[in-house]
Amino acid sequence: MSTKIVAHFIAGFPDAAGSMEVARGLAEGGASYLEMQIPFSDPSADGPAIENSCRQALEKNFTVDQALEQLKNLNEELKIPIFLMSYGNIVFTRGMEDFVVHSKKVGAAGLIIPDLVLGRDEGLYALGKKYDMPILPVITPSISKERLGDILALKQEWIYTALRSGITGSATTLDESNLSLLDQLKTSDSKVMAGFGIRTAQQVKTLAPRCDAVVAGSVFVNAVTQALQKGSSLKDAALSTMEMLLQ
Repeated sequence: MSTKIVAHFIAGFPDAAGSMEVARGLAEGGASYLEMQIPFSDPSADGPAIENSCRQALEKNFTVDQALEQLKNLNEELKIPIFLMSYGNIVFTRGMEDFVVHSKKVGAAGLIIPDLVLGRDEGLYALGKKYDMPILPVITPSISKERLGDILALKQEWIYTALRSGITGSATTLDESNLSLLDQLKTSDSKVMAGFGIRTAQQVKTLAPRCDAVVAGSVFVNAVTQALQKGSSLKDAALSTMEMLLQ
């Protein structure tokens, strides 16, 4: 089985042109999918690295419309699926239906909105079904059997498994508590992506047989930040980090 990685990056970080270069590097380095995050001022699921990159993008007045246009352009250029990640506040501000429709129009492979959970999603799942836009439920190892059953009953195309609770960026230990959840999901009707704190090739090798794609994010943001400090190529930083994870 070939290893597939969902590579997370922040639209507009360090600026519009720079995030395009990062995306190109991730794709060239071997990412099977991209996860584009729309920068937000209070990213509740994200740690300091992603929070800081979001802040930098917003300080340059990078907008939701620019992010959607960037997704459209990258879709046409890279020809790999791109998931769109955001938070409920952005979706509400734009209008739920308009956000889903526009995301569909620019070619998003699916929407990851971690704070709009099933049952408190303000109609997001219904709109996803109406417009044939996959909505990715986000689950953690602490999920109850009943809750997991409700989510699996949706038969969504993808399930996003966060391998621990908390925020991104910190190292994640792979053990029975999270790997057993992935084993449970093998018999589901959904494909599974799994991540949160993935930063080494060994972690990727451990996860790859247990899911359909491994998610990595902060490791790329940190690499881009270091490249900025050194004045080196953002594309090369993303590419080399991607290759490291696939070793």
